Amino acid sequence: LSYDQRMQRICNSLATNGYDVLLVGRRKPGSIGLTHRSFRQKRLHCWFQRGPLFYAEYNFRLFFFLLFRRFDTICAIDLDTILPCYFVSILRQKQRVYDAHELFTEMKEIVQRPFILKWWTAVERFAVPKFPKGYTVNESLVAELRKRYGVAYEMIRNLPVCTTPDPQTRVRDGQTRFIIYQGAVNEGRSFETLIPAMRQVNAKLLVCGEGNYFLQTKQLVKHYGVEDKVELRGYVPPEELKNITPEAWVAVMLFEATGMNQYHSLSNRFFDYIMAGVPQVCVNYPEYVRMNDQYEVALMIKDTSPETIAAAINTLLEDDELHARLREGCLLARTSLNWTVEEKKLLSFYSAL
Repeated sequence: LSYDQRMQRICNSLATNGYDVLLVGRRKPGSIGLTHRSFRQKRLHCWFQRGPLFYAEYNFRLFFFLLFRRFDTICAIDLDTILPCYFVSILRQKQRVYDAHELFTEMKEIVQRPFILKWWTAVERFAVPKFPKGYTVNESLVAELRKRYGVAYEMIRNLPVCTTPDPQTRVRDGQTRFIIYQGAVNEGRSFETLIPAMRQVNAKLLVCGEGNYFLQTKQLVKHYGVEDKVELRGYVPPEELKNITPEAWVAVMLFEATGMNQYHSLSNRFFDYIMAGVPQVCVNYPEYVRMNDQYEVALMIKDTSPETIAAAINTLLEDDELHARLREGCLLARTSLNWTVEEKKLLSFYSAL
């Protein structure tokens, strides 16, 4: 609950427009204290922290928690919460909404595990058609969910709240320039190639986030001997990130093409980098190409090999003219690619319910 900026934006927009919102998540061993917000928050405690037993326990606890709550509409966030939300909505005869952050069954950590893929595919086929009302994050996922299940979901993108950082104040001394990655450190995010790429880059990489590939990333940093070039900072609160990111010279926006979810993604950090005025090295997948063709905010790369990543990062570190052009694209794009514009679609969606 402390780090999901999409959910914080959505819940805050609803709460400040007259809705009584409760955001439910889980308590992890390393969870920080909850920040007071305009909406209510609840963490469920689980004995198990990962694997099938965790999902079984969390769904069980979530079902009984929701069963005895007062509400008018219940919104399932991604596939791993959809079953308890569905069954409670049926028993309570309440409206239900599905917020598909991603194409869950096409995530790398799912598609490479046949049994787990079979399970989540069955869940998706059973539940998603029973959620006729919902929204997702880009045009490709809207089209894919319509093709698979006949649902006509809205598109509500992961756009950041509008801020006014001044990228011009960054120190331009080449020795102080650094690279930033913000977001989950998960499988499929190309850390297997980003970390060795840093051997060819004369700048520091700051990684802000944790996830299911964090320990492996630590091992990669040690294996490739780039401890002096890569800092794994772990989870960083969104409020702190808003001060760190604008100081970076280059950002990285990488996904492996394994699984349709990565290939058709449109990540919130892509827009966070734009809002911060930071040019980025970005994979040339359809949604990112679509945005870059309109605004030119990124240096697009055709693959995620260490050599390609290193060459692109070095280009942005050394080519001040290109960097300035992409930065101007960011400054132009953020006037329209922000939550002030996008939340109108969210409010219209819930008003129509």
